[in-house]
Amino acid sequence: MGKYYITTPIYYVNASPHIGHAYTQIAVDALSRYRKMTGDNVFFLTGTDEHGEKIEQASREAGFKRGDEKKFVDGITDNFRKAWSGMGIEYDKFIRTTDEQHKTSVQDLVSRIKDNGDIYEGEYDGWFCTPCGTFWSAKQSEDGLCPDCKRPLEKIKEKNYFFSMGKYRDWLIEYINNNPDFIMPEFRKNEVLGFLREELGDLCISRPKTRSPWGIELPFDKEYVVYVWFDALTNYISGPVASGVFEEMWPPDVHVIAKDILRHHAVYWPIMLKSAGFELPRTIFAHGWWKMGGEKMSKSRGNIADPIALASKYGVDAVRYFVLKAVSFGMDGVFSEEALVSTYNSDLANDLGNLLNRTLTMVDKYFGGVAPAAPLDPGDADQAERSFETLMRYVPLLAPEIHSCMTSPELRLKEALESIMDLVGRANKYIEESAPWTHAKKGNTKAIELIIADLLEVLMTVAVSIYPFMPDTSKRMWSQLGLGGTPDTTREVSDPDTGLEGGHGVRRAFSPGTRVSKGEPLFMRVKEETAS
Repeated sequence: MGKYYITTPIYYVNASPHIGHAYTQIAVDALSRYRKMTGDNVFFLTGTDEHGEKIEQASREAGFKRGDEKKFVDGITDNFRKAWSGMGIEYDKFIRTTDEQHKTSVQDLVSRIKDNGDIYEGEYDGWFCTPCGTFWSAKQSEDGLCPDCKRPLEKIKEKNYFFSMGKYRDWLIEYINNNPDFIMPEFRKNEVLGFLREELGDLCISRPKTRSPWGIELPFDKEYVVYVWFDALTNYISGPVASGVFEEMWPPDVHVIAKDILRHHAVYWPIMLKSAGFELPRTIFAHGWWKMGGEKMSKSRGNIADPIALASKYGVDAVRYFVLKAVSFGMDGVFSEEALVSTYNSDLANDLGNLLNRTLTMVDKYFGGVAPAAPLDPGDADQAERSFETLMRYVPLLAPEIHSCMTSPELRLKEALESIMDLVGRANKYIEESAPWTHAKKGNTKAIELIIADLLEVLMTVAVSIYPFMPDTSKRMWSQLGLGGTPDTTREVSDPDTGLEGGHGVRRAFSPGTRVSKGEPLFMRVKEETAS
């Protein structure tokens, strides 16, 4: 048992959430739910980034006057809360950069850095990307375009405050090299080190109020507001502070972000923390983008997918399953509704849903809806051997495999789901090979008891295992299996020292005599042409 502090980035509120935002949320929710199941003290932080010129411009475009930015962001923030609720996201704290506690934390962090002698006054003469909120040197942007988003940059020359970031360059390179899990996946670490091989200049950390008053005032100069990234990154401190858990939760165990904000998290943030005297996060994990039509999803390109609309059409758990199973976490993925439907039909309807339906149908048919006990002598030596070799030897291996995937620095979410679906596939194959209907014709009831007991054991194990990924499906399976309590609080299937013995020394957790309750199919097949 330990503590686990995991975060998503906080999202700009200039537009409603799309499937790329939902991807991060779903992944972190699955990791959070799993850690809670293991007994860890978990703090899952998410929220919204509500300051900066980008938000101010969006507010003007929406018809709000200067000074009414808070009214604008209140409405958009509600969209994010509703979206995450609709996707089954169970966070522990939703932080907003307009919260008073966040303002206090930002001003405290900036004051700490200034007191350490790392903030000075100067003149900024260079390029700025308003959509990204990023400063660029002339060398980095020779064509006048943002290296990240490829949009035109704005030339700025004005008095500002600077953070002496450059002096920490060698320290950060050494830290990254000495802490192999600090930046994940591994190839992202190489990207950051490549960036650091170039000269690391000091960072402009303020904007004059005459240019952009929408932000948090510098504690030592009321004519300036804090640079939006200094503001936003501090949410990782203000969130647990506002919840009263900072002392027990700091440092973060994992920051989960998209790859386009890796530099801010892997360069700016650790140097900020170092200067202010805070311990650094254990891992910064940058996942890939979801692309559509060969490009990253974005509102400006008009190639976004609405996660709530998809969930309404196919179910929340189907969307959660697809985005986590379609691509290894960390790599880019290509989104299409056709691919979602194909995965839905093959994995969820044909495999998982069919396994539960077939098994409970047989419990009804052969045992009047009451789970049989697995006989020590099944009355069929071949059937007993098949039970162990093709199915039951794999059941106790699932929990350790999932634990390895979910606690790995690589965050192997896809691989965890694959291991679950591998057991589901083995169970479906086991039904065909064991052919309980042939045993019924021979009157070999003991063989059928063994087969059904095996399948119920698998289904119970699967119901527990899929809870972090598909919580509603897990609970529906649990209910149809007639089990008490909830799947997220059950430990027996992962504990080899509990359960009843039943042939080959296999320990079983599913209690014989349990009355099952076959309900509606978990997933109904979808016609391929319904995808649009």
